[in-house]
Amino acid sequence: MRNLKMTIAYDGSKYKGWQKQKENDLTIQGKIEAVLSKMAGEDIQLVGCGRTDSGVHAENYIANFHTKCSFSTDAMLTYLYEYLPEDIGVKSMEDVAERFHARYNVKSKTYVYRLNTNKFRNVFNRKYSYHLAEKLNIAEMRKASEALIGSHDFQSFVNSRNSDKSTVRTIYYLNINENDGLVEIEVNGDGFLWNMVRVIVGTILEVGKGNLKPTDIEKILNEKKRWEAGPLAQAKGLFIRDVQY
Repeated sequence: MRNLKMTIAYDGSKYKGWQKQKENDLTIQGKIEAVLSKMAGEDIQLVGCGRTDSGVHAENYIANFHTKCSFSTDAMLTYLYEYLPEDIGVKSMEDVAERFHARYNVKSKTYVYRLNTNKFRNVFNRKYSYHLAEKLNIAEMRKASEALIGSHDFQSFVNSRNSDKSTVRTIYYLNINENDGLVEIEVNGDGFLWNMVRVIVGTILEVGKGNLKPTDIEKILNEKKRWEAGPLAQAKGLFIRDVQY
């Protein structure tokens, strides 16, 4: 039995997220599993590095699966390229140790959120960035982000659907870059709760708009109430950039 690790890129615009659902197959996991199962002639079950919401994208999503299939990894990549939809691409595949687990072995994940703050939306990247035609105070946003670095209870930054027993997570860095009205918010941490990154972004944007002060972030963390934080940022601006093992 082989254990294969995959690096996947996908445009999540029309999908219901990563995780396969019983009621439909419009998920990234479902699409890839169907093609792999047909290729291998056996039921293939993918293990993903984590869930992604409907509409969220990935530059480098990691998954693994076990199979008895004897195809070379190059042959598998060619098969996947031919039969997967054009908005899902497997970038690489390799045989790994039996103990490798795409979810449990994760050390950290990096997400990036993209915004366009220019007056007009860009018709070519409108599906991959949140258009917010508003001048943001980037310096204040950076100050606010400093309070989120480190280990904290992020209960205020997760929606009620979260089922994790602990809401404590560690953020290693949070970078905010701006160039010609295009803003990228990059966050790296040991793990993220349901909607956590999108709520963080929504809260930092409230600081950039002047509706919150950087000093409010510590209060929001301490209150542990979802309504104290900012709104949920649109899914289409969010990407999984990288996963570290």
